[in-house]
Amino acid sequence: QVQLVESGGGLVQPGGSLRLSCAASGMPVNVNARGWYRQAPGKQRELVAAISSGGNTDYADSVKGRFTISRDNAKNTMTLQMNSLKPEDTAVYYCNAGLYQGATYKSVYWGRGTQVTVSS
Repeated sequence: QVQLVESGGGLVQPGGSLRLSCAASGMPVNVNARGWYRQAPGKQRELVAAISSGGNTDYADSVKGRFTISRDNAKNTMTLQMNSLKPEDTAVYYCNAGLYQGATYKSVYWGRGTQVTVSS
């Protein structure tokens, strides 16, 4: 059974940091890339960061230099380190398992999401 379980969300002040984690299980072998999406109220879900099985990373322009995605293939885990958080980073963050088609990340499986709120 495919499963993605997020942890690490919460409330943080602007300028603060949070670390999100995701544990994956039951993934088909070809679904070997991972990503983080987010969805803020009234907005479309957007891809924040993605990482290939080999460790190549992609980031949305809005988070470049502030967020870092990483993975541990041996443990089937992935993390998103978020620094210098801004109120506009407030959203539900979703762990995702997918694959790269050329240079494009394609989502396949979703976690249930974890709330991140940046507020003073």
